[in-house]
Amino acid sequence: MTDLRLLHLTYAGSARPPAQVVFDDDMTVIYGASDTGKSFIVDSIAYMLGNSNLTLIPEAEGYSQILLGLRMPDGSPLTLVRRPDSNAVQAHFADLRDLVTRPADRHLTATHTARSTRSLSMFLLGELGLGDVRIRKNEAGGTRDLMLADLAHLSVVTETRMVDPLSPVLTSHANSTKTPATSVMKFLLTGEDDPVINTGPNQGKRRVHKGQITLLDQIVLDLTGKLTTQENESQLRERLTRIQTTIDAQSQSLRFIADRHMNAVTSRMQSSQELAALDNRMAETTDLITRFRLLEQQYRSDLERLETVSEVGSLLGFFRLGTCVFCGAEPEHQHPGHSAEETTQLHQAVQAEMGKTTSLLTDLLPTITELDAQLATLHRRHVSLQAQTADLDAQIDTAESQLAPLRAHMDDLLAARSTVERELELHSRISELEHRRSVLDGEGAVATSRPADHIPTRVVNAFDSFLRDTLDTWKVPAVDFAEYDQYTADIRAGSRPRAGRGKGVRSVLHSAFTTALARYCHEHDLPHPGFVVLDSPVVTYREPVGEDVDITGHVVDHFYRDMTTFPGQAVIIENGDPPDDVLPHVTAYRFTGSAEGRRGFFPISAARPPKAPDNTGSQEPKT
Repeated sequence: MTDLRLLHLTYAGSARPPAQVVFDDDMTVIYGASDTGKSFIVDSIAYMLGNSNLTLIPEAEGYSQILLGLRMPDGSPLTLVRRPDSNAVQAHFADLRDLVTRPADRHLTATHTARSTRSLSMFLLGELGLGDVRIRKNEAGGTRDLMLADLAHLSVVTETRMVDPLSPVLTSHANSTKTPATSVMKFLLTGEDDPVINTGPNQGKRRVHKGQITLLDQIVLDLTGKLTTQENESQLRERLTRIQTTIDAQSQSLRFIADRHMNAVTSRMQSSQELAALDNRMAETTDLITRFRLLEQQYRSDLERLETVSEVGSLLGFFRLGTCVFCGAEPEHQHPGHSAEETTQLHQAVQAEMGKTTSLLTDLLPTITELDAQLATLHRRHVSLQAQTADLDAQIDTAESQLAPLRAHMDDLLAARSTVERELELHSRISELEHRRSVLDGEGAVATSRPADHIPTRVVNAFDSFLRDTLDTWKVPAVDFAEYDQYTADIRAGSRPRAGRGKGVRSVLHSAFTTALARYCHEHDLPHPGFVVLDSPVVTYREPVGEDVDITGHVVDHFYRDMTTFPGQAVIIENGDPPDDVLPHVTAYRFTGSAEGRRGFFPISAARPPKAPDNTGSQEPKT
């Protein structure tokens, strides 16, 4: 895989000259006097890679920005900008080496946040192709995201950690940090991360689960008390099926009888309306016939009277003397033949009236006959409708007598179905609550199967060979056999753990472990940041047994010569001078601690810009 490369570390501030070191792609050595800011460079690199704290030295006062230049795995430049007292990180996809005033390309945070695109850790790990790596966080097999700090811890080693008895693998003395630290070591040596498994809740969650389980048990008990039958869910479903089948059959019968009842009621209403209309029509016709019969009688009576008048008039006109019975004329005023003339006129008048009355009677009689026929027809229809209505009433009574028990039975069936459905709903709720209880109960247990938490022996042996080869190349005495003990997560050398050694041996072993790990990962194409930063990796020490032996002269020389062949990028911070034969092949910064050459990491004053280092004192870094 392609690695990261450190390009430069720069402190910038308004009206302040930049404080800067430019790193070689292969090896950079920063050496010289104490209290010149050498270790501060290492602390600043760790801070820019996500550390939360940075203890500033007095020379850093007035600098508002820290810039760390990186070359990404694809070869593109990246500059991280961070204030000395802030977690906010600006990312610029450019190589910037002075006070930055342009807007950031990405705004990140130094605080690691799982799966967050704003996390510096997740951003850089994503660039390294490690964004989805998981490591174990506890002995139960729970996992978390790999963090940039996990890798920086194994590649950027401060002076304090270099001599610390704590294993180079571990991040602290807390037991809780051992599992993730050894898991990271396993990942680097094997390239295999840990699978995500469900490890169950922690102690606090288990207490909450216990309370929830108690509450669920009480609810289940209450619901069980509401059950009215001893039937189980399967039996209830069978009974519900039978009830529903009966309801379907009853519904068909009810629908058929109800339709028949409705049709009969509709027909009965139509018959009633027609009977009412017939009654009105018959009453009108009867009234007309009665009136016409009276009129007929009147006509016939008039004819009889006229006939009588005609006969009586004739008799009176011939036999009675004196005043004329027709016109009232006295005899002296009567003409000859007056009686015959008046009689004739009377007869004619009577005949005319009789003819008129006879004509009216003749016209009236057919009308009476027609009305009698209509009345007879209406009467027959009335009788028929009465019979039909009586039949419909009988049909309605029959349908209602059939509907009543069917409806009562249907009500019983629906009530029974509601009862069964309510019972089934209670069973369903009880089952759901019992399932939730079982889930909570199951989550309280530790996973039965855990991922393998050990490194295969063949892998450990292969890494041990790199570690021993490194120590042999450095010609470190009193260390006849070295190995990594994955169970204690420490290095054993000469049958003694590293923690049991003096500071000098602890530093050498820590340096050898860090460089051997980087070489092993590079050789086997395994994940690694690609660079190491070592503060005080080799110091003068004396053998713990026998005569004191000053090994500075040869161990330091062999260390530097071996590091010139380091396959990645190395930044070495030391007090002593590197061998003369090494300086021409590396980029070297010599901090003098005085006005001669480069005093230290920070310039002497704002008016005096820093000089570039050279091999003998101050020179331009090698490119």
